[in-house]
Amino acid sequence: MIFQLIRMKLHFNHLLLRALTFRSSTHGFPDKSLFSTGVSVHAPVFYKSSVEAIKDIPSGSKLLVGGFGLCGVPDNLLAGLVRTGVSNLTVVSDSAGTDEHGLGQLVKTRQIKRILASFIGNNKEFERQYLQGEIEVEFTPQGTLAERIRAGGAGIPAFYTSTGVGTMVHKGGSPIKYNTNGTVCTQSQEKEHREFNKRTFLLEEAIIGDFALVKAKMADKAGNLVFSKTARNFNPPMCKAAKITIAEVEELVEIGEIPPDRVHVPAIYVQRVVQGEKLIKNIEFSTSTENASNKTNTDAKTATEHSKEIIARRTACEFKNGMYANLGIGIPTLAVDFIPKNISVFLQSENGLLGMGPEPAAADVDADLINAGKKAISCIPGSSFFSSDESFAMIRGGHIDLTVLGGMQVSENGDLANWMVPGRKVRGMGGAMDLVSAPATRVIVTMLHNEKDGSPKILEMCTLPLTGEHCVDLIITELAVFKLDSQGLTLVELCEDVDLERVRSSTGAKFQVASDLKPMEQA
Repeated sequence: MIFQLIRMKLHFNHLLLRALTFRSSTHGFPDKSLFSTGVSVHAPVFYKSSVEAIKDIPSGSKLLVGGFGLCGVPDNLLAGLVRTGVSNLTVVSDSAGTDEHGLGQLVKTRQIKRILASFIGNNKEFERQYLQGEIEVEFTPQGTLAERIRAGGAGIPAFYTSTGVGTMVHKGGSPIKYNTNGTVCTQSQEKEHREFNKRTFLLEEAIIGDFALVKAKMADKAGNLVFSKTARNFNPPMCKAAKITIAEVEELVEIGEIPPDRVHVPAIYVQRVVQGEKLIKNIEFSTSTENASNKTNTDAKTATEHSKEIIARRTACEFKNGMYANLGIGIPTLAVDFIPKNISVFLQSENGLLGMGPEPAAADVDADLINAGKKAISCIPGSSFFSSDESFAMIRGGHIDLTVLGGMQVSENGDLANWMVPGRKVRGMGGAMDLVSAPATRVIVTMLHNEKDGSPKILEMCTLPLTGEHCVDLIITELAVFKLDSQGLTLVELCEDVDLERVRSSTGAKFQVASDLKPMEQA
């Protein structure tokens, strides 16, 4: 008799827990439509509004916020945080959005105390607050950030990576907080390192958040999530690394409408779901073939544009048939237009696309399909989409044959600086540190030969914070092409109508001249 009473009490408690778990966010009653499915007590709670879904987030919380630029960002949830007025937040996100959108909403209202990010991007207000000591910033290489989040979700406390070796990430000194007079108040500390197979690796700690705010294309009533194209980015790993994951979705469907083999994030990682009140689809740089054509037809090329085209045409000569390549923002992306028609190259974009195509027609612009420069793009047949942690597994694992980056400075021994001018210009390193540290990946730097004031960019030693040590294999400028190897810096090609003396006077480093010096190739 006693055992029967115990079993009855346990059964009653079980039913009560189910009822509390499936409560309605607006009425406090269970959603009866879910009971008939046999969903367990761990199923997520579904909310009617974004504010209801996030209203219990307290000040001082650590938030993991999905998205890349403005793509895949949970704008409705962020707007809800603005309404609740929660403050003193620590935010982990790839970038800071823009002045008006994405995380820019919380920056504008000064609700963020500290952010861990890889790229500030085009948020001028964020940059201003950082340089004036009003917000703290911990810059983290994009691939390291993705892996720290992935490790947090997998229960791995720390890991070793070669990304950032020899830079401020390794040695410390990166400004976290400035004083109001522009001096550094707080800076990063040196990281522990260790040798593996004669290479140096840094110890990086995992990231776990109190709450994750993510954006998905679709959820079913079990809580499984599906993402659209490059809007996947940082969202999946962040779902797994938080104590409570809150998913903003565009569409909510019944259980069974998402085939099991099409689920991107299983329901076990999702605690709350809300269908966004507004369908927000912003693109930072909305470009199309029509826009590009109009610009070409109406604007005469400036001297700088002409120089960049010379560099892009020469860069295109480096692509080989069947190659996997990653292109940084700026000049590197211009090279795509000059790839020979008989060459097939799979371009990888670190925000989650392998098989990047050209700019789309205006009618085909899709806010869920952007490149690492936050511009609308297309994809080619045979392409694939994936999350940011998967993207950097490709990069760190040495599966990318070639990476092409822009540069601020390159030293004669192959050091690269391209992410910060301390106290003046801050964008963040993005994925560049990961790309240049990848084994078996050839690194090409494309840049104008000199600064606007005429000072050289190729130097004996870099004076700006490094992106990587001894990592550059080839430099392409509008004047010349230099090879870097164990013999040092060697001039191998000269642009048409450029003589050797001009290159010497424009270069701030010692270099050798190849015995078979050639005219610069052009695609």
